Amino acid sequence: MTGPATSAPHSSENSPIRDLPLRQLGGFTHHWVDADGVRLHAVEGGRPGGPAVVLLAGFPQTWWAWRKVMPGLARRFRVIAIDLPGQGHSERPERGYDTHAVAAQVHAAVKALGVSTYSLVAHDVGAWVAFSLALDFESHLHGVALLDAGIPGITLPETIPTDPERAWKTWHFAFHIVPDLPETLLTGREREYVGWFLKAKALSPDTFDDAEIDHYAAAVAVDGGLRASLAYYRDAAESARKNREALKRRHLTVPVLGISSSHGSVPDMAASISPWADNTTGIVVPDAGHFIPDEQPEAVAAAIADFIADGGRRPSNS
Repeated sequence: MTGPATSAPHSSENSPIRDLPLRQLGGFTHHWVDADGVRLHAVEGGRPGGPAVVLLAGFPQTWWAWRKVMPGLARRFRVIAIDLPGQGHSERPERGYDTHAVAAQVHAAVKALGVSTYSLVAHDVGAWVAFSLALDFESHLHGVALLDAGIPGITLPETIPTDPERAWKTWHFAFHIVPDLPETLLTGREREYVGWFLKAKALSPDTFDDAEIDHYAAAVAVDGGLRASLAYYRDAAESARKNREALKRRHLTVPVLGISSSHGSVPDMAASISPWADNTTGIVVPDAGHFIPDEQPEAVAAAIADFIADGGRRPSNS
């Protein structure tokens, strides 16, 4: 259950993360909302009376990952991009990063913005949260689109491959879980670490320029961002347990769109989710690696718009 959530004024002075420059996107405004006691950052624009679309990013990014997708969606939808707890300009709580706890906070933030039903679109760790949110708050969702992510307890492998052709895509899951060592090795070197992910996992190493790498590295480095980023992985076992418990009771009936890419981490998102969801479709975006919204934003925006207009509606008997 979620508690009361209230929207704060739009000034950047309300940000709990004062040392991180605030990026501006034309036509969009910043909000900070109280969501179950955690202040979350939301960026909103588009058609105020249109269908609502909520966007969640993953590691090592922020809401800014959607900056190329948001303007295209804004022509038809009310668009809300939310920084997860510990991400971007959202507060970094000391604990509580299992995806069901975070899902409740995200849903509370959406409610604080006056939205009761919405479509949810999420990438990477954001997709972990979105899957759990769908399990807990399915009646509020018109559809869920998940981009290139293994879901804890569902599709995330229990073992890390050692084949060099595959290991580079998943090695960090084990590293991030190790207590203390990542902080020891990465503090002060966040830019090198974040830059490796952005360059290695995109199809083209030129996808992200220096300013974008600087932005994401700063978000990880400032005010406990590294600790919070690692916490999602360290709490993944609890996320997996709660996901499996929820799925013992029922499968998802909300429409689910799996968005994969030609050179991503999960070749067929729809197939990976379909055993636990009754209404699943999928697409593969060509000429993209893991960071699909950055690499092929027009294709992602079109897929989301089509999903909401054509397939992202709850079945009448659900």
